[in-house]
Amino acid sequence: MSRSRINRVVVTPVAFADPPLLNVVGVHQPWALRAIVELHTDSGLLGLGETYADEMHLARLGAVAAALPGQDPYDLNGLRRLVTDVLGRETGGAGASFGGMLDVSSAVDTVLSPFEVACLDIVGRECGRPVSDLLGGAVRDRVPFSGYLFYKWAGHPGHPDDEWGAALDPDGVVAQAERMVAGWGFGSLKLKGGVLHPDEECAAIEALRAAYPDLPLRLDPNGAWTPETSVSVASRLAGVVEYLEDPTPGIEGMAYVAARTDVPLATNMCVIAFEHLAPAVAADAVQIVLSDHHLWGGLRRSALLGGITETFGMGLSMHSNSHLGVSLAAMVQLAAATPNLTYACDTHYPWKSQDVIAPGVLSFSDGAVGVPTGPGLGVDLDRDQLGVLHEQYLTCGVRRREDTVYMRSIEPSFTPNTARW
Repeated sequence: MSRSRINRVVVTPVAFADPPLLNVVGVHQPWALRAIVELHTDSGLLGLGETYADEMHLARLGAVAAALPGQDPYDLNGLRRLVTDVLGRETGGAGASFGGMLDVSSAVDTVLSPFEVACLDIVGRECGRPVSDLLGGAVRDRVPFSGYLFYKWAGHPGHPDDEWGAALDPDGVVAQAERMVAGWGFGSLKLKGGVLHPDEECAAIEALRAAYPDLPLRLDPNGAWTPETSVSVASRLAGVVEYLEDPTPGIEGMAYVAARTDVPLATNMCVIAFEHLAPAVAADAVQIVLSDHHLWGGLRRSALLGGITETFGMGLSMHSNSHLGVSLAAMVQLAAATPNLTYACDTHYPWKSQDVIAPGVLSFSDGAVGVPTGPGLGVDLDRDQLGVLHEQYLTCGVRRREDTVYMRSIEPSFTPNTARW
């Protein structure tokens, strides 16, 4: 029996409303961008992927999409060769940057990821098995997530206040946590820091501990502190936080902190590609790696990362950026099949109010998402909603994520807080 071949590729950029979430480099714009990838086969199958949608990334996706017809969706090694060859011709193998905080030396993995996910979706649909089975089999049927807290304004300037309201002090952060726990049942909480002085952010974590004595807590300032300040904060929050995520920039800085505290250090900034693993392990710079299939080259390479972290006795969790349901489905399938992913995953999902997938498959209960057992990713597109979000992309005016530029349009003197304190 002949295998299916890809005969049509559709990449649809979409936009959805995003609250004014503050971070080390500025504030989220009113619209978040994503791209939905559809791979159609000559046998009538459809595979889905999701990724970033800034202009340069869309151009790279388009170049690969044009070369994909005729590709065997089972040949994932061939897919990687194709992506590498196309990007080598189109960009000379240049790197990529996302959101002002994540920079990689090669764009191959970030471009490969949505196509690889879509191919696995096709294979799963063709053989009638969930993607978790293609990754070795599910070791859990529910994937726990962590409630993601942000300092934020009440609303975007010039717009009505959003339903979440402001969170600019410990009381506001606790109120936000109460809504997260009541609405989604999260059993752990993470605060995005790097916005206020470390003492104020420590006070917010301590207020969360008082409100939730038994919930694991995390603080992620995205490298806003010097190594010395990071050590001081770690001392203050020892026994309070489950881990500190990227308190200071770089492997060298993280190693300095790790040598002076027993508080575990996690990262999604200094280890975001395979070439970063060896120096990080050699320096004992991080104890927990936050995987992200969008950055690491898809689901199979993320599973490989899981094996490497297990080999070196490192913890494993999962990073999140503003995303929709196709990404959530891929995250859940990957987490289900990763035995050593023992920390609750991050997710921005509660912050969005629209989606492109048909409802009824992915839902949060007691802070976890049940693993879809249908074929492939287990989700289908809502074509009407895809059209709505694409129209929003066309009219919103946002073409790349620029937190610093947007913040400076409101506060002209703003500079990113990296290693500020």
